[in-house]
Amino acid sequence: MDDAMTDELQFTLDGKQVSARPGETIWQVAKRHNIDIPHLCWLPQPGYAADGNCRACMVEIDGERTLAASCIRKPAQDMVVKTATDRAVRARRMVMELLLADQPPHEDSPDRVSPFWHWAEAQHIETSRFPASDIIKPDLSHPAMAVNLDACIECGLCVRACRDVQVNDVIGMAFRGFDAKPVFDFDDPMGDSTCVACGECVQACPTGALMPKSIVDPITQHGSREVDREVHSVCPYCGVGCQISYQIKDEKIAFVQGRNGYSNENRLCVKGRFGFDYVSNPQRLMKPLIRKPGMPKGVNVDPSDPYTHFREASWEEALDAAASGLARIADDHGGQAIAGFGSAKCSNEEAYLFQKLIRTRFQSNNIDHCTRLCHASSVAALIEGIGSGAVTATFNEVEHADVIVIIGANPTENHPVAATFFKQAARRGAKLIVIDPRGQALRNYATHMLRFKSGSDVALLNGIMHTIVEEGLYDVQYLQARTDNFDRLKEKLAAYSPESVAPICGIDAKTIREVARLFGTAGRAMIFWGMGISQHVHGTDNSRCLISLALMCGQVGRPGTGLHPLRGQNNVQGASDAGLIPMFYPDYADVGAEPVYKKFEELWQTPLSKKAGLTVVEVINAANAGKIKAMYIQGENPAMSDPDLDHARAGIAKLEHLVVQDIFLTETAMMADVVLPASAWPEKTGTVTNTNRQVQMGRKALNLPGDTREDLWIIIELAK
Repeated sequence: MDDAMTDELQFTLDGKQVSARPGETIWQVAKRHNIDIPHLCWLPQPGYAADGNCRACMVEIDGERTLAASCIRKPAQDMVVKTATDRAVRARRMVMELLLADQPPHEDSPDRVSPFWHWAEAQHIETSRFPASDIIKPDLSHPAMAVNLDACIECGLCVRACRDVQVNDVIGMAFRGFDAKPVFDFDDPMGDSTCVACGECVQACPTGALMPKSIVDPITQHGSREVDREVHSVCPYCGVGCQISYQIKDEKIAFVQGRNGYSNENRLCVKGRFGFDYVSNPQRLMKPLIRKPGMPKGVNVDPSDPYTHFREASWEEALDAAASGLARIADDHGGQAIAGFGSAKCSNEEAYLFQKLIRTRFQSNNIDHCTRLCHASSVAALIEGIGSGAVTATFNEVEHADVIVIIGANPTENHPVAATFFKQAARRGAKLIVIDPRGQALRNYATHMLRFKSGSDVALLNGIMHTIVEEGLYDVQYLQARTDNFDRLKEKLAAYSPESVAPICGIDAKTIREVARLFGTAGRAMIFWGMGISQHVHGTDNSRCLISLALMCGQVGRPGTGLHPLRGQNNVQGASDAGLIPMFYPDYADVGAEPVYKKFEELWQTPLSKKAGLTVVEVINAANAGKIKAMYIQGENPAMSDPDLDHARAGIAKLEHLVVQDIFLTETAMMADVVLPASAWPEKTGTVTNTNRQVQMGRKALNLPGDTREDLWIIIELAK
């Protein structure tokens, strides 16, 4: 019999014999059996622990003098629990009536459809016999959230949301008795506090005391979370890939909620929750544009008035101008004179069709995207070291890790939701080692913070590996079974004692040895890295060191172990997987390998180039040299994102023909010959692949504005 089944206990719930699973409370068992018990101070969501302080969920237990809070009380064998006795019902109604006394009238509530009003209505409580406390003025100091403590019931959910789930420790309960209330830092206005605007407290609040400002009247503070519909999707910002739910009212995004996805467990950051006003920005491109004859190319156009340099065109005219210009360059100079930049912000489907268009129509592999300026060096090292250009474990595996190394990354700023898992792991007892020349917020949770000299990554990591080899802390069995050339690595590391690398990296030998022993003796360890490792002239060597460190200690391939380069954009992993890179077809198939290109020639039924294309940097160099004469750019902005802006802008301006597909008139679009107005993320459907390499669906929530078109449609029509 299954162990979980043998651990179950039997008890009686409202006259029915039921089973309780290990760790379940009475409330959870009742919920499984479709018995509704009111609850306000607890959320049955990951990360929230019940504490039973609102007393709205009281039940009666035979043989016990007092009622029990069902959200924290666990059943015992043969216990008899009654949820609907007169005593239990009257007690719950009394609690709700007491709480109602301090609430604004229903019609004046910050959230007229809050859980509080749901349970008040379910128990037929409309008024209270008890006197109300003084009215508390709203705190409107924050740009995204409204605080109306007049509706607060001191349930503590906002405190647990901030302290336990997001691990930000901004909200706490202060004062006593009737004066008790949640405060931000030292009772500061929310907008002046250290709040990072993740909005977890807003999503947790059961009364509307904390609300998105977007759905609360700025004058009266009356509001409601009532919407016309909701659309499940995925966040379009960083590589964490948080699942979200668009709350749609009057065909606009009223607010956004987090969903219980694997990578976020309902959590969001400030951008994922509040960063969707760009969709309705007045500077959105609404019609196709064609450059006026003789207008100079440069970053010289006002995005709010593009008609100084462009004129509006129909889609038929714009697509014809874009396609004929690319075809003319290909006919006159060959397909190698054309390059395409796709986007890590677009879907897998768009990335696949984009690279296929450039490769099949122009027989050119000059295709790339922002991965070249991101984790391309990490991918090269991972393919070389472990045979796969992606993470070996999800970041959620830190739950099982004993030691966590974060080097060259600042997750609290760049991957805030992933950072919550790191902080929770540190609180659980995992050893957190942060290695970065800069100070950062995670140092508050770290056992070791190594602020080494910038650029000395290899020396420091070699010093750590030297100690592991010298003290015999490596995993002999793992190395023999799963790796090659460890003896050569040992020979190389012999010259990198901690004493010899200390002057180079600025970390004393004693600390290097401590960190090496901590990692080398860990049962389960994980390594995370970011741009600080990869954006170097020796970025591949940096990544090789991290891979070697993990492999020599056997820290790949088990729960709580692994290598994880934290991907930046929401689909930089998926775009690379789909072939939006110059040296690989989809699934990292080498363009120069004869069996590979023959397979794709047969699949796509056209001759293909057997030569690896130019990278982002090489394309810009070739444009400056006059070798690349035309480009098709979708959703990328190299005139702003390339490291040498003057050089990039000069090369782009020299192009004979430039087609840009975007939602705004970016710096790159200002130099285009044809501008094609595209769709924002909430206006289309497609999949993206997050840093965990999980493929998730983004769904269309809004209609396209103006005369814009979905990106996939534009690529297909241009290909025709």
